[in-house]
Amino acid sequence: MRRGSAHLEVVLLNQQRRRRIPAARLRRVIQDAARALRVSGEVALVLTGDAPVRRLNARYRHQDKATDVLSFPGPGGDVGLGDIVISLDTAARNAPRFGRTLSEELQVLTLHGFLHVLGYDHETDDGTMDRLEARLRRRLLGVAFGPGPAREKRP
Repeated sequence: MRRGSAHLEVVLLNQQRRRRIPAARLRRVIQDAARALRVSGEVALVLTGDAPVRRLNARYRHQDKATDVLSFPGPGGDVGLGDIVISLDTAARNAPRFGRTLSEELQVLTLHGFLHVLGYDHETDDGTMDRLEARLRRRLLGVAFGPGPAREKRP
């Protein structure tokens, strides 16, 4: 990860056609978070369904089930910071549980996945990621996105 100018390129791949997605907003969430954290480079954001996410989750995390977001940190620099893969199927099912629209849920998952790409891990740290994510949610997403459990894992 490069720190400094904080320009981040987001490559967005929408591999599903069932739901409309706020592509520009999701790019902006990542770019604003990168600017706030003074991170630059490139990130891929892949929006897909449950079946591809389930395969990735089984292969890399040995959990044969779909999940909402997976993160794959990359080598950094010009090669890329990593990939974020979101299941729109799971996100759509989870959004009402947290009182969010699908668009809001996708923004929360995008931010959460981006922090994992940067190396943060709520499963092993002392709450560092949770505190940072809460600050960034307030700053970048607003109070409407409020708390919700961190459910996502990275491989």
